[in-house]
Amino acid sequence: MTRGRSTLRLKRGHDTPRSHPWIFKGDVAEVSDVEPGSEVTVIDSAGRFVGRGLYNPRPGLCCRILTWTDEPLDAAFFRRQLERALALRARRQAQPPALCRLVWSEADGLPGLVVDRYGFVLVMQCLTLGMARLRPTIVEALGGLFGDAQVFDMDEEAAARLEGFSAARGWARGSGPRSVRVNEGGVGFDVTIGVGHKTGLYLDQRENRLRVGALARDRDVLDAFSYTGGFACHALHGGARRAVCIESSPDAIAGARQNLALNGVAARAEIVATNAFDELRRLERTGARFGVIVLDPPPFARNRSAVDAAARGYKEINLRALRMLEPGGSLLTFSCSHHVSEALFEDICRGAAADAAVRIRVADRLTQASDHPVLLNVPETRYLKGLLLEAL
Repeated sequence: MTRGRSTLRLKRGHDTPRSHPWIFKGDVAEVSDVEPGSEVTVIDSAGRFVGRGLYNPRPGLCCRILTWTDEPLDAAFFRRQLERALALRARRQAQPPALCRLVWSEADGLPGLVVDRYGFVLVMQCLTLGMARLRPTIVEALGGLFGDAQVFDMDEEAAARLEGFSAARGWARGSGPRSVRVNEGGVGFDVTIGVGHKTGLYLDQRENRLRVGALARDRDVLDAFSYTGGFACHALHGGARRAVCIESSPDAIAGARQNLALNGVAARAEIVATNAFDELRRLERTGARFGVIVLDPPPFARNRSAVDAAARGYKEINLRALRMLEPGGSLLTFSCSHHVSEALFEDICRGAAADAAVRIRVADRLTQASDHPVLLNVPETRYLKGLLLEAL
C-alpha cells in the first residue's frame, strides 16, 4: 500500500487529489514523519494509496503530487519525467526546439519546476521547497539530456519566501555567458541571462509574436506594455511601416533598443518611455490611428481581491485601443492574470467595445504557446488568455 514511513492521510470526502495534484492543509487529516520539502505518500481516509508528492507544512498549499503510481521519487523518476517533457516538445520535429519552455510545472508532472531553453542555456526556476531541495538531481538529469547545455538558476523571491528557502540565482555549475542570441522565426533577440523578469523574452507569447508579424505589413503598429520590444520587432520584420512602443521600465527599454537595432529596424520604431495608461489616453485624444495594436500588460490581478480593480484596468486600455483601431485593423489583447477568467476577460472587452461605439469581430481566441501545455483537470496550467479582434 505505501512505500516508506512518511504518509499524509486525507480527510474523508476530500478526493480532489485523485485527479488534481494540489493538496491544501484543509484536505489533510494527519501527516506523519515528514521532513519539510521531502517525499510523502498520500493515502485516503481508508488508508488506500492515492499518490506520492513533496510536502511542505509552511504554505497553505502544503503538498503537490508528482505521481499517482506507487513508485519512488528518485533520480530515475525525474529523468523519465524530463524525457517525456522533451518528447512532447519534439513531437513534430527531430528534436526539441532551441527556443522553448522545456518544463511547465504541473503540466509536465513536475509541479514547482520550470525550465526554459535559450539555445545552449537552460534557465531553471524552482517554485517549491521540495524542488529546491531536488535541484542537484534535476541539474544532473538535465546534464544527461543536454550534455553541452549550461544551467542557470533563476528562482522567484516571492515563491521562495512563501515556501521557506533561499532563492538561487546563478550558474548551477561553473560560469556561463552574460547573454545568448536566439532566433525566433527569423527575428533575433539578445537574451541577457539573470537580468529582468523571464530573461527579457516571454516564451509564452512566441506564437502570438509570429502572428503579429503576419498581420503588420504596410501598417502602423502600437505595442503597449512592450517590455523588450518582442511584438514590435516581429511587426517591423513583417513589413510594418512603423511601430510605437510604450514602456516605462528603463531596463526593458534598453533591451528593446538593443533588439530593434539587432534586427535593423530601429529607424522605423519609436519608444515612448512613460506609463501606458497615460500614453494610451494621450494618443486617443490626438486622434492617432493604428492598423495593429498589441496590449500585453503585466498581471493586473495577483489575487482574487484585486479582480474588480483589474477589470477596470483592462476595460480602460481596451477602450482606448479600440477607439484608435483603423477599419479592418487588428487588436491583440491579453491577460496573464490567473484570477481573471477567459469569460470575464471577453466580457470586459465586450463592454469596452460597446463604450467605444465600435463593431468588432472575434477573429480568434489566443493563448500561451504550445510548449506551455494545458491539463484539462488542472485549469491553473492555463493562465494566458487573449483575443484577436478585427474592427469592422
